[in-house]
Amino acid sequence: MSERKIYLALYKGRRDGSGWRVWCARATDWLTRALTRGQYSHCEIAVRLTEKNNGGQAAYQCYSASIRDGGVRVKTMPLPAAKWDLIQMESTSEAHERLQRVWAETRGQGYDLRGALGVTFGLRHNRRRWFCSEWCATALELPDCWRWSPNDLAAIVPALKRQA
Repeated sequence: MSERKIYLALYKGRRDGSGWRVWCARATDWLTRALTRGQYSHCEIAVRLTEKNNGGQAAYQCYSASIRDGGVRVKTMPLPAAKWDLIQMESTSEAHERLQRVWAETRGQGYDLRGALGVTFGLRHNRRRWFCSEWCATALELPDCWRWSPNDLAAIVPALKRQA
């Protein structure tokens, strides 16, 4: 088993700050939670890079598609427990290789807003664009990856872990 653990990271927080961008982010988070009937509005595949630092936070390399970041990206960030729930996943060399393969195949591709809405409204997804849970479901090798919401993944990933 690899020392670098892999997690499904699920965003349950509320964006801090003020201004129109913050209000838009809060509104889209609320809408996602309402439409998908759950507590999560975004998800990432996170690989722990460090143990807790002086501020008490671990650093994670987070892979996903983000509307705020313009599409498929990777970035290093803390995942504070007040805003994120983490579900540990299989952390084998095969799981790391699969994650890197999906990242290499999709890096820089755009965000699929229509596809994200399609989870609830049945709209067609764009095969060259991604939304967060679709990207994560692809990295997890789940079928029909465009049908999964962050809340769906939160329900299924623990069951997948038990099967492994």
